[in-house]
Formats: sequence, C-alpha cells, structure tokens
Amino acid sequence: MKNNVLIFATNNRHKVKEIRSVICSQFNIITLNEAGIDLDIPEPHNTIEANASEKSKTIFNLTKQNCFGEDTGLEVEALNGEPGVKSARYAGDEKNFNANIDKLLKKLNGINNRAAQFKTVISLMWNEKEYLFKGITRGNIIHERKGSNGFGYDSVFIPEGSNKTFAEMELSEKNKYSHRRKATDKLIEFLNRQ
Repeated sequence: MKNNVLIFATNNRHKVKEIRSVICSQFNIITLNEAGIDLDIPEPHNTIEANASEKSKTIFNLTKQNCFGEDTGLEVEALNGEPGVKSARYAGDEKNFNANIDKLLKKLNGINNRAAQFKTVISLMWNEKEYLFKGITRGNIIHERKGSNGFGYDSVFIPEGSNKTFAEMELSEKNKYSHRRKATDKLIEFLNRQ
C-alpha cells in the first residue's frame, strides 16, 4: 500500500494537516486543489455520515479514483445534539467559527450540563465500494475560550482525561484524544489490510 495516492475530498487546510500528521508517509494524501479539482461539495444531509458519503461519492464519480471524505460535528447533550451536522454553519452560511462559538456559549448560558462530544465520520471509496470509519471524543464545553491552536470549537472543548482545551494543545497532544485521529486510525488499519 505504500505511497498509494488517496484524494481527500476537502480543501480545509486544518483537517488536511491533522490527517496528514497521523498518516505520515504511509499514503500520499492529496487535496481537491492538489488534484486539480475546483469544487465546493455541498453538505445537504441531516447526518454526519451522509455528508461524509456525499463528499467521497462526488469525488469518486468525478475521478473514478480511490478517495475519502470526512465530516465532523460537535454534539452538545443539553442542546439535543446541536450544533451537530450544522457545526460549521451554526451561526450562518459564512462558516464564521467565532460567531458559531458565541451562539453556542449563549445557548448554554445558565446550563450546568456541559457534556458534549465531537464525532468524525470518514467515508472511503475503495475499489468502487464505500467503507465508513467513526471516531468520537467525549468532553465538556467550558464557559469562555482558552487557547489559540486548532480551529472550529477547539477553544471551548476540553476532552475527557485532560484539563486543557484542544486549542491549548499542540497537534501531537491533541492527537492523543482526537475524534479525527480515532477515525483516521481505523482508516489506516483498513488500508493496511488491503
């Protein structure tokens, strides 16, 4: 499997950096941009799994090459799973994460139950078949931002087993807890068996 090319159906540089940090040199992960594909794939579905599938299947249908897509959501217990599938667009279609965090903290104001989880689903199209890999990290939402690393909701999420937010961690430390790392490990395990 070494040096096989896999198209990652994204141009989100943060997600690319996180997944490449786990996969290292085992596989050649290329972004849509690096593959010469100028496409903003919609996320029209009401589940994280379906949106991940949308991305991988769109690129597979376009290229007929092995590829994978990923979708991640933050699910807050007291908000019935919000923002969930709408995590990137929680405060509007402009995908402004400061506004998203402001909205989340406002909705949680006065609520003691701060339990939440990040869920990542990777959809791999491999030899014309789809395989799904899931990673979940449970933790809590804090009352104000801490840290400047990471992206998205990282500055307000403390994973179980830590006293730091994801945004206070270097990537190597975040990878010890990360939902994206857990899903990527399952992806690698599958690919290593092929």
